[in-house]
Order: sequence, then structure tokens, then C-alpha cells
Amino acid sequence: MGMGVTGQAGGGRRRRRGGRAAAMHEINITPMVDVMLVLLIIFMVAAPMLTVGVPVELPKTAATALPTEQEEPLTVTITADGRLAIQTTEIADTELIPKLTAIAAERKSRKIFLRADGAIPYERVAQVMGALNAGGFNEIGLVTDGAGPSFGSGPASNSGNGGG
Repeated sequence: MGMGVTGQAGGGRRRRRGGRAAAMHEINITPMVDVMLVLLIIFMVAAPMLTVGVPVELPKTAATALPTEQEEPLTVTITADGRLAIQTTEIADTELIPKLTAIAAERKSRKIFLRADGAIPYERVAQVMGALNAGGFNEIGLVTDGAGPSFGSGPASNSGNGGG
């Protein structure tokens, strides 16, 4: 009288010939993935909160803001044949440190930019950097071109095979 679906005995499990239930050989990873996603979300939300500093209300003062870079940036260039130039004026190697010392005495900033041709040996660049430091400039910025290899961090990565 009652309608029902009759299936295999034991709740639909497969039975072996001997009548025992077969062991399940698959691992159900769905609950594990759910837990990992929840943990990922928790860490994504909590991580920025760990780096926040202590909330402080800073005092109000009449001090002015720090000045921005108002001086023209000083640039030293090493050409492909090894010659040196400060800004656009070519100088001899022996004149570099005395000229830089004189320029440093007139400037507030100790920042200088070094432009070197890519064919110049690293030793020459390091020697000029030492001279810049000896001339009174200890904040040396190396000027490069932005079209270099990305080392695998983007779609235009250079695989190191010498060609593109």
C-alpha cells in the first residue's frame, strides 16, 4: 500500500559477494576546499589589520610641510666610450671629485642621478659611484630605461634565450 522505492539493502551501498560492505576508496575533498576558502577569507580580512599602527591624534603645529625637490636634479653620465659628463658638460676623470665637491657645497640635496651606457663594464660604474660618494653625494640613483626584461613577472617576459 505504501509507495516507496526499494533499493539495495544497506542504504544503496555496493555489496561484495561475501555480503560485507566494500570500503570507499575515494577521498571527498569538498569539505576540505570549503574550510580552506573560509580560512583564506579570514586571513585576507585579518592581515591588513595586523599592520595598522596605534591610533594617535597628532598635535597641531605651525610648522610648514617639508619642501619638495625644488633644485634641478644633478646628473652624471658615463657615455659608451667611458667619458664622463656632469649634466651636459663633459669633464675629465681627474676633475670629477673636485667639481662634485664644489657643487655639493652649493646644493642642499645630496641626491644625484647616474646614467651609464649599458655597454659600460660594471667596474667602471662602481668606480664612478665611489667618486660620487667621495664628492659629497651619498644618495645615488641609477637611471634606467623601463623597457627591460620583466624576469617572468608579466606576459612580455624574456625567457633568457637571447631573442624575442
